[in-house]
Amino acid sequence: MNPTDVADTTQDETVYNNYYLYESMPKPCSKEGIRAFGGLFLPPLYSLVFLLGLFGNSVVVLVLFKYKRLKSMTDVYLLNLAISDLLFVLSLPFWGYYAADQWVFGLGLCKIISWIYLVGFYSGIFFIMLMSIDRYLAIVHAVFSLKARTLTYGIITSLVTWSMAVLVSLPGLLFSTCYTEHNHTYCKTKYSVNSTTWKVLSSLEVNVLGLVIPLGIMLFCYSMIIRTLQHCKNEKKSKAVKMIFAVVVLFLGFWTPYNIVLFLETLVELEVLQDCTLERYLDYAIQATETLAFVHCCLNPVIYFFLGEKFRKYIGQLFRTCQGPFLLCQYCDFLQLYSADTPSSSYTQSTVDHDLRDAL
Repeated sequence: MNPTDVADTTQDETVYNNYYLYESMPKPCSKEGIRAFGGLFLPPLYSLVFLLGLFGNSVVVLVLFKYKRLKSMTDVYLLNLAISDLLFVLSLPFWGYYAADQWVFGLGLCKIISWIYLVGFYSGIFFIMLMSIDRYLAIVHAVFSLKARTLTYGIITSLVTWSMAVLVSLPGLLFSTCYTEHNHTYCKTKYSVNSTTWKVLSSLEVNVLGLVIPLGIMLFCYSMIIRTLQHCKNEKKSKAVKMIFAVVVLFLGFWTPYNIVLFLETLVELEVLQDCTLERYLDYAIQATETLAFVHCCLNPVIYFFLGEKFRKYIGQLFRTCQGPFLLCQYCDFLQLYSADTPSSSYTQSTVDHDLRDAL
């Protein structure tokens, strides 16, 4: 064997080894089908959530300003919850268009819309948590609540809550960016250094602040409320218990699937789970469960208002006052049923607290 043959053999072995290494390397997971699915599935759902959330929460704000006059801590929390949901749903038209096509609104709006979305998300969760604490104080510590549940404290705690929501949403403002890849413009969170660490921390932040802490506080508050109601000899207490059960179940049902999928995505980022098929399924799941979680902002007016008889009366009065836009609704049985004026209590309280107090 001459030196030329040896060189050729060595070169062949090198080529073979490189080919073997290339074939053994994990291939990028193709996700073109997921983007096409999102473009078909997300825009109509985002549009529906936007319309329902905008209408329901706008009605809540109108009723609070026109009839309730913001005279209690609970009214302040309800107003802020409605504003949080409005802030959240106002970002959905942008995400709907983005899902259908690509991001065409520029870097500035990419950062602002991402930030508004996160501020609305976190503030909404935080105010649901505050309302649970408010109910807990009103029912379990009724005497103490007379001093603690004042309008001033409601405004102060609301300002602190908004500050916290803005603070924890800052990464969305700082790291959201526009970039073009394969002739498609994206608006995504992109970390320049330690991207895996930042992604994991971001996912944990959503899970801890968006589910674990709020759910723990809600379960504690409502379990104590139910225990207190059990000692009350009143036939209407079951109504309050059912409403509490509805609040917890709806929160769990709409937010838990999204947080579970987000946790699994974190395991993918950490390479604990390495399977292309699983990654694709998780991407489909994140789109479905995220949209399901969005629906919860439409249900907040129903949960915290429409279950109250007083608010239904206010809705009837509001629609009759606005006969121009709602001319077709003036003969609705709904409005006629709750059109009768009822004497208001000398102690102004929120609709939900009024129902809970009736249950006692």
